[in-house]
Amino acid sequence: MESLYATYKQKLEFTPMSFFRDFHNAINWNCRIIGILGQKGVGKSTLMLQHIKKFEDISKVLYVSADDIYFSAHTLVDTAKRFFAEGGKVFYIDEIHKYGGWSTEVKLMYDQLPLLKVVYSGSSILDLKKGGADLSRRAIEYKMPVWSFREYLNLQQGWNLKKTTIEDILKGNVDFPYGEHRPLAYFKEYKKEGCYPFFDEPEFQTRLRQVITTTIELDIPKYAEMTIAATEKLKKLMYFIAQSVPLKINYSDLERDLGIPRNSLPQYLEYLEKAELVSTLKMKANGNAILRKMDKLYLENPNMMYALSESEPNVGNVRETMFLCWMKRSHNVLESPVSDFEIDGRTFEVGGRKKGKKQISDVTDGFVVADDIEYAFQNKIPLWMFGFIY
Repeated sequence: MESLYATYKQKLEFTPMSFFRDFHNAINWNCRIIGILGQKGVGKSTLMLQHIKKFEDISKVLYVSADDIYFSAHTLVDTAKRFFAEGGKVFYIDEIHKYGGWSTEVKLMYDQLPLLKVVYSGSSILDLKKGGADLSRRAIEYKMPVWSFREYLNLQQGWNLKKTTIEDILKGNVDFPYGEHRPLAYFKEYKKEGCYPFFDEPEFQTRLRQVITTTIELDIPKYAEMTIAATEKLKKLMYFIAQSVPLKINYSDLERDLGIPRNSLPQYLEYLEKAELVSTLKMKANGNAILRKMDKLYLENPNMMYALSESEPNVGNVRETMFLCWMKRSHNVLESPVSDFEIDGRTFEVGGRKKGKKQISDVTDGFVVADDIEYAFQNKIPLWMFGFIY
């Protein structure tokens, strides 16, 4: 295990400590088994290493990556037993989705090593109930989102802007902009390259495309036990979506255009959504019923639109995608029958600075969410403000 310890210490040494995401404080680090799931590249590994460096007794911790070559000849559970026998207290496992039978072995750790804590990270697509063991009653699972506009500003500019709520935004109970801080000046760049912590890398879009490709070619097929042929169809579907969003879902048209069997399409779309590559928006029907079929399809965030589109993404689609990306984290978002979105009984029409109120004129509780404006006025709210809700 010497190689594991050496890698762990090296990674710890180079872990930056200047910025902690608020998401860190949402985790109950005292639980026996903690799962931190999220898209590749959102910062799960850094979060775990930061916690170890600041809050743990480093000598009582072992951090490993489940795809380390060491595990081609050793099991996770045997490694955990040896680590515990040597006085270890907390076992951190990164990229656990790359280890076959991971859930069975984590369950064995829980059952056989009651004094050992386990923290693991993995792809969004992981399912605690899928695999050799059901961990849903043992593990506490957290979903790590992409970076909010507020977090992007705090890291990039060194600011300390606080999060707010949708209620305070709509009631005007927020003090924007914060004195000399002018968030709007940085919003365009954030929509293009700000949802991930590697936004300052010169080849951001190339790296993001690699993240998406890895998820489609490796993570989803491993989870879903896909054949090579099925994986190619999934890639074809993802490419088509990227060029077509927002896409009204019609299974017959998709079958005809892509050659993917109609009965496979709902499953493929579910995989893409679980992996947080796409977002589906259901339409609210008459009354309070929600249509069963998925009605509208978006990419998960605007950064993906710029990385995958063959031409400049439509600015209106970028705005809608941005709003949905933020709001779905803590609200049930539906497609409005008269406008763009409905949230908690309120109607939201998303557009540019000149967007009028005609579409929501007959709505009791309607709001225009406008891009390229700095201040709110009555029920016209700047789009960028909603990037402060987490």
